[in-house]
Amino acid sequence: MSGDNRNSRTGANRRGAAAVAAARKTQTRNRYVWLGTGLAVLVALVVVIAVVVVNRSGQQQTAGAGVPIVVPATPITTATGRSSVPPWPVPADVADSVHQAGLPMLGAEGTAEHIHVHLDILVDGRAVTVPALVGIDEAGQQISPLHTHDTSGVIHIESPKPSTFSLGQFFTEWQVALSADHIGGLAAGGGEQLRAYVNGKQVSGDPAAITFTAHDEIALVYGSPTAKVTVPSGYNWPQGL
Repeated sequence: MSGDNRNSRTGANRRGAAAVAAARKTQTRNRYVWLGTGLAVLVALVVVIAVVVVNRSGQQQTAGAGVPIVVPATPITTATGRSSVPPWPVPADVADSVHQAGLPMLGAEGTAEHIHVHLDILVDGRAVTVPALVGIDEAGQQISPLHTHDTSGVIHIESPKPSTFSLGQFFTEWQVALSADHIGGLAAGGGEQLRAYVNGKQVSGDPAAITFTAHDEIALVYGSPTAKVTVPSGYNWPQGL
């Protein structure tokens, strides 16, 4: 065999070996790429499963982009809002009012805590309407854990986390000022009083500090203390509430 043939065969062998080595390197690199992708997918699935489990437990939800929803364990016990006379419609910016109350806006009603209370407001013996959709942003499809659906006076507490809720939170969502000496623009004094009752029993202090338990009947009565007013001690709850 001539030297030229031997050199040609040797070169071909070297090129073949180089090609095999390159192919093996590519396969190894691809194997690592697929492994890394698989691990990333696995981590993402674990995160999703954890979020679902946490949500179902009612302990925490997220408000988009991984931002946790926070429901305070201790509610505000004051109320800020309008100092005008009734009627008091739902505020224009529902979400802002809810956030002023220290509460989140949710994409759906929570289920970890689900109770109802009833609110009556009597001014000079006449009932003041508690409006529908306090704490509900229909356009934005969001809802506070504390809200009304109709004008019955029933306040719904439907929270993703067990917590304590207060009348101050509700009035702040409603954007109606409330304290021991006034409700909205109705101030005590000059022969007028503001009295608060829970289940027919008068309570002292700031009514905004009243906290809710299931099926409470809360009544705020404004007017002359000598006026004859029947203070409700309970509410005829519909089936299912």
